[in-house]
Amino acid sequence: MPETGKIYFASDFHLGLPAGAPPLEREKKIVRWLNSIVHDAKEIYLLGDIFDFWWEYKHVVPRGFTRFLGTAASITDSGIPIHFFTGNHDMWVGDYLSRECGFIIHTSPATFNFNGKIFHLAHGEGLGTKDWRYKILLKIFRNNVIRSMYSIIHPTIGVGIGLSWSLHSRLGKGIMKEFLGEEKEDLIRYARTILENEKTDYFIFGHRHLGMIYNLNDSAEIVFLGDWIKNGSYAEWDGNRLSFKTIG
Repeated sequence: MPETGKIYFASDFHLGLPAGAPPLEREKKIVRWLNSIVHDAKEIYLLGDIFDFWWEYKHVVPRGFTRFLGTAASITDSGIPIHFFTGNHDMWVGDYLSRECGFIIHTSPATFNFNGKIFHLAHGEGLGTKDWRYKILLKIFRNNVIRSMYSIIHPTIGVGIGLSWSLHSRLGKGIMKEFLGEEKEDLIRYARTILENEKTDYFIFGHRHLGMIYNLNDSAEIVFLGDWIKNGSYAEWDGNRLSFKTIG
């Protein structure tokens, strides 16, 4: 790992989703962004839903994403770590991304100390929610027995089902939720519970598709990373200051 440099955070690329910008155009934009930051990047954190659907069979990986995966592998080969947090669209990763691309895989929230500041990172699905139906759905998705049974399905059928499900989600239909207010935002509720037990300077989340910084109190902030479905947004830590940036 480089001893100096910036740390970058992004999420919700939804590679492969045929909504917003065309999938290939979105992938090329992401690759351009990655190539633009490698000269000063110390680490890169990708906080979930990088793929709109990813199901990894033992001997088969999803078709596509060649430009992104090749660029990411080149970055990790150069010594710059890429951390990959699973999201609700790509939680079904195996060992391909770590073995072939060098990703460091995280399947749950994680806390890091960057230059004396405490960062709590997560994709965000299910955190702080009171929706019991969504909690049950996530348990089903994460169940190892069910995952093993699904993997028996031929990849053409299994991936086809996943892509169809994703296309009929609110993202596939172009439905985006606005900021709901502090009392109704699950991730704000979750962050406040963490603050009750742990000092945290920054929370960085994906999942909500909001691009904004929210002040929890005088010493803690939440960064909602937004997405890349139409444009693109990310956060940048230079060792002293956290910035939120967007690109066209």
